[in-house]
This record gives sequence, C-alpha cells and structure tokens, in this order.
Amino acid sequence: MLKQPDPTLHKTTRAEITSLFGNAKLVLDETPKAISPFGGLASFISFLGQIGFAREVQQRLPFAEPTSNNAIPLAHSLTAFLMSVVVGAQRFAHCEWLRADHVLHAMLGLERFPSDDTIRNFFLRFSQGHIEAFWRPLWRWLLLLVKCPVGGFALDLDSTVFCREGQQEGARKGFNPRRKGRNSHHPLLAVLAEAPFILHGWLRSGNTGAARGVVPFLQEALALLPAGTWLRTVRADSGFFDGTFLDFLEERALPYVVVARLTSTLKRKCAGIKEWTIMDEHHAAGEFTVKLFGWSKERRFVVVRERIRETQAAVGRQLIEVPGYTFRVWVTNRSEGALELWRDYNGRACVEQRIEELKHDLAADGFCLQPFFATESAFLAVLFTFNLLSLYQHQTTPEAPYRQPGTLRVAVFLCGALMGVLGRDVVVKLSAAWGGMSKHKPLVTATLDWLKCASPKLIPPADRLAIGGAMI
Repeated sequence: MLKQPDPTLHKTTRAEITSLFGNAKLVLDETPKAISPFGGLASFISFLGQIGFAREVQQRLPFAEPTSNNAIPLAHSLTAFLMSVVVGAQRFAHCEWLRADHVLHAMLGLERFPSDDTIRNFFLRFSQGHIEAFWRPLWRWLLLLVKCPVGGFALDLDSTVFCREGQQEGARKGFNPRRKGRNSHHPLLAVLAEAPFILHGWLRSGNTGAARGVVPFLQEALALLPAGTWLRTVRADSGFFDGTFLDFLEERALPYVVVARLTSTLKRKCAGIKEWTIMDEHHAAGEFTVKLFGWSKERRFVVVRERIRETQAAVGRQLIEVPGYTFRVWVTNRSEGALELWRDYNGRACVEQRIEELKHDLAADGFCLQPFFATESAFLAVLFTFNLLSLYQHQTTPEAPYRQPGTLRVAVFLCGALMGVLGRDVVVKLSAAWGGMSKHKPLVTATLDWLKCASPKLIPPADRLAIGGAMI
C-alpha cells in the first residue's frame, strides 16, 4: 500500500523559484486569508445597493424559487452572472473564476457562488413570455434613473452580427462579413446617445435584414421611456432606408436623419444638382426632394459632396457621372441646414463604439445556449450590465469623460483586497499599491449620495411631442 504524503510536508520543504532578472531566490508559501483581485468592485456594489438592485430583481423574477434547501436563490445566480461579465468573463465557463473569491462573496452577501451550470440553468428557464415579464419592467425601472438632457435624446439604431459555430436556434446564414457563409445571430439595438444607455435590444435570426421588424421594435423601445421623455432626433444608417419606417417616424412626429441607399434614381438626382453651398475647400452641400417608388410622399434629401484627396480617405460613394468626388446622402424631415445635419449625424458614430464595447469588453456575443430565448435573455443581461456601468459612472464621476467597461475594469475594479475580522465586523482591506482607500473611498461616498428621484419632467419645444410612456 502506498504511503500517503504528509499534508504538512509543504511547511517543512520550501518551494523556491528564481526571479527572471537578478537571480534572486523567492520562497513560495500560502495564506489561509481570503484575497480578491477585484476589491475595487466595492463602490459598484455599493451603487447597486443604493438603487435597490437586489429588491427590484427579486420582486420581478417570474419564476418560483427552488424548494430545495441546497438551492441557490435565482437572484443570486443572475447577480453572479452580471459580476462575471463585469470582471471579464467571455463564456459561461469563465464564471468559475469568482467561485473562490470569498472577498467578493462577502461584499455581495452570497453564502455560495453558483457554478457555471447553475447560471446556465437560470437562463434556460426563460421563454419569450418570461423575457417580457422580467426584462421589460426591469428596464423601465432603470430608465427612471436616467436624466433626460435639456435638449432631448438622440436615438441611434443599428444592428450587428454575432458569429455562431453550432446549430443553435435562430443561428442562420446571412450577412456575415467576418465569416461568410457561417451561421450567425443578427441583433438590433437602440441606443440613447447622450446617456449612453441601451434603450432596447432584440436578438434576431442571422438571415434577418437590418430593417426587418424595426417598426414594432421601435414601438417597444418608445413604450419603455418614462413619461415626459422626448427625442430630439432618430439616426440610422442605410440599412434602415425604408419608406414604411419613415412613415412611422413621421406619424409619431419624430425628427429623423437616415442615410439613403444610393439607388439609380438618387444617383441621377445627385449628379443633377446645380446649386452647391460651399462649406470648405473640400466639401459642398446640396439638396433635392423626390418621391421614390413605393413611398407615400415626397421627402427631402440632403447631399454632402467631398473632393477626393490622396492625403485623406474620403467617406461616401463615387458616382461615375461625377468623377473626383464622393457623395453622402441623407433623407430627413428636419429643417436644419446640411452642415448642421452632417455634424449631427456624425455623432452617430458613438453607436458603433457602444457595439464594440458590448462585444469586446462585455462579450455580448460569447454567451450562447441552444434555446433562442435563453440566449436572448443572456444577451439582455449583458446589455443591462452595460447600462448599470454607465449609470455608475454618472453617479461616481459625473464630470469625468465616459470610460469604456474594459477601462473601468482595469482602472477602478482591479484592486487587491484581503478580508479579515475586527471584533464582530468583517473588514475588507484594499491594497495601497492599487490606490487603497484614498482612491476608492470617494467613489463609495459618491454612491451613498444617490438621490432616488425620477427623471425630471422637461417641457419640449412647441413643435416637439413628449413620447415617453407611450403604449404599444
């Protein structure tokens, strides 16, 4: 029979390594104390406590709690997933990272951290009805914490592609620039640019066009807004150049600027413009009105012409009839000049940044399950996490520039912490080398000053209508 090694052998036989530079001897040992690399999450967790996150989630969950004494509460499973996303998990299996982080467990108040299988099973509970019953009301609650700017919000619409490697529900062959011919999902997003805040999101099949279902999608998005909120404009790219969509925006009295798809008719109109307004030495603007085939009315088109230069890449499309220039064309119901519309639409570039953050910083495309609505629920959980991080920044550092989730993770949340006991109190000691209390105490104090108030009821201009609180 083999003799079992003495469990205390490591205490008598030292383990040593040599430093990479300098040949110094380093002794390896262990400590029984709980240590966390994410002590900086203390301020974020304090923020969640102040806005009543735990209470709202527990009240709105559409499932009965498990009856087993050994079961983990459902709200704990969702919270564990959100925290895993915040610290950088890109797959469900990465949620295992935090199971040994007892410091984080103490800050969250979790007796046990759920396994990745438990988190998967939580999302597998969701059907389409459960999504409507849980995520939509939770979004309305969170939107009450968003302050409407005096000038109103710009609502940006865009879609993206999530590559899929398996045969998951809804994964179909469609537009996929990275992996042509492979299955994908094709999400649709609506973003409040000034917040920034993801107002609404749909996960769609990969063979869905950009504008497919955009009218009911926008109806749902507008119904989420608190009463009294108003939009100063809706911005979208050429994928949403659709007469039915524009009809809907005009019925709701929503100002819009949408990139036009350059059809043969519009190309001829652009080439036929005779009066150009010079904006600078390289750009000129013109406009025309036309009723396209299948449209209900004539609409205004604004054109920006840019001279092609060797020193700078020109944005837009070239017309054979007009060599040496590129053209960008928008359809709009707004009355401003071309220069103002051009500058305002360029602000829509932020929605591309939000999508990149969702995919690269929060791995929105990485959490995939076989059932479609389970995957959509995980996708919405990532969007919800993004919104929480955005509101957290508004509360703790309102004057500082917006920071991406990945930057927050490195600059704020990454901080060595050690847990101990002082009398009857549990103490979390933050490493001074990572900023310590001098860095993190002001953030915690800022979260404690949170004022639980609704978004201010601003009065829009006479020619604009408040749209928040609309019914589908």
